[in-house]
Amino acid sequence: MRHTSASVTLAMSLAILLPAAHADDPRQLVEMPAPMQEHMLANMRDHLVAVGEIQAALGKGDFDRAADVAEQRIGMSSLQTHGASHMAPYMPKGMQDIGTAMHHAASRFARTAQETAVTNDMPRAIGALAELTQQCAACHAGYRLR
Repeated sequence: MRHTSASVTLAMSLAILLPAAHADDPRQLVEMPAPMQEHMLANMRDHLVAVGEIQAALGKGDFDRAADVAEQRIGMSSLQTHGASHMAPYMPKGMQDIGTAMHHAASRFARTAQETAVTNDMPRAIGALAELTQQCAACHAGYRLR
């Protein structure tokens, strides 16, 4: 019984505090229909999982796997799978630009990873991966869905 009361109190406190947290959030709110928001959030979660898989592959020296994950899950080859053309009209121009830069960076990383299989230039591969994740950080710093 005490747990239920504490849960209700916590839920009510969060309901009061969350609007205030959003009011202080300087990022631009991007409004879109709820199903599209969920689709975009799912895409972003998959991108994060893909970055983890890329890092794991790099750690094992499996550059071909890192390249494949980057290109198929985040790179230019992934645009149709992610429904990018349906999402873009709801995004501000700056957000579109960052997203496009992220997809291009993922494809550049994929090419760099394939070259790294031959050159073993790990710092170059890590630098290319950093360019990709910097686009993610830039978008999250400037925009929010909720």
